[in-house]
Amino acid sequence: MTTLPPITVSSLDSARLHALLELLPASAFAEAEALETELARAAVLEPQDMPPDVVTMRSTARFVMQPGGKEFELTLCYPDELDGSPGKVSVTAPVGSALLGLSVGQSISWPAPGGRQVTVRLQEVTWQPERAGFLRL
Repeated sequence: MTTLPPITVSSLDSARLHALLELLPASAFAEAEALETELARAAVLEPQDMPPDVVTMRSTARFVMQPGGKEFELTLCYPDELDGSPGKVSVTAPVGSALLGLSVGQSISWPAPGGRQVTVRLQEVTWQPERAGFLRL
């Protein structure tokens, strides 16, 4: 079994994600259990105490996915924030759940559709709401 990297989640994100998991029907989010497990093992900090190199909700992150080695830059969002514009990924998508709480330089293997595993390696957090001084309502 692969050792999971330590992750950090803000108290605000944790509360909102737990509420989201309670509301979503199991059929709407196949990997809900994996996200619940991640939230349970995460170190939780207040939003203002989040390190700038950690992916929080609404952060924009640059990362590489294996296999393939393709680089992406996406903003992690809640499902209701998806509006069809490019550059966003829901936390309910496999790569979205994998990114949550990672620090720059960390990687994590995550279940993907079709029973595959993907590895996500965080290269950079290019924007984080906590560091930009945004109050996240």
